[in-house]
Amino acid sequence: MTTLSLVLTADTHLPRRAKVLPDELLEAARAADVVVHAGDWVDEAALDLLEESSQRLVACWGNNDGPGLRARLPEVARADLGGLRLGVVHETGQKLRREERVDASYDDLDVLVFGHSHIPWDTTTPRGVRLLNPGSPTDRRQQPYCTWMSATVTDGELTDVVLHRLPPRRRP
Repeated sequence: MTTLSLVLTADTHLPRRAKVLPDELLEAARAADVVVHAGDWVDEAALDLLEESSQRLVACWGNNDGPGLRARLPEVARADLGGLRLGVVHETGQKLRREERVDASYDDLDVLVFGHSHIPWDTTTPRGVRLLNPGSPTDRRQQPYCTWMSATVTDGELTDVVLHRLPPRRRP
């Protein structure tokens, strides 16, 4: 039996929305088998930190990421995680008909992790692709909490998807 622990995050926007990644997220990333980041890093130092802190990083660039990040990351990242076909992209467009667009564009995936909206999302397309948006650990926008997700892959199946709410940050 193959089991992998995952940490899912996106839209970290460092250092614009926060100066550092939340300790809880970094601790989870260090303990996870795979860290997934769905873009909008903004700062290459954030990518460096997660690369150094992760056993394996699967990540893409987002619309706020400049040429340095785009040179280091793909627009769409794909990985086989113990038989689970995972994809990571920053944008999927508006929520209306998202599932149909994903089915048409990503017929080679079991799970697609995306970002951009900062709104947590967990649905399944008609074809059976699991869509996950972990929200943002640093910029909650109109959401009540900053968030990230964890999950487990066991023998090619995604299980135990949990949305983690972060406590409010203290402002200096």
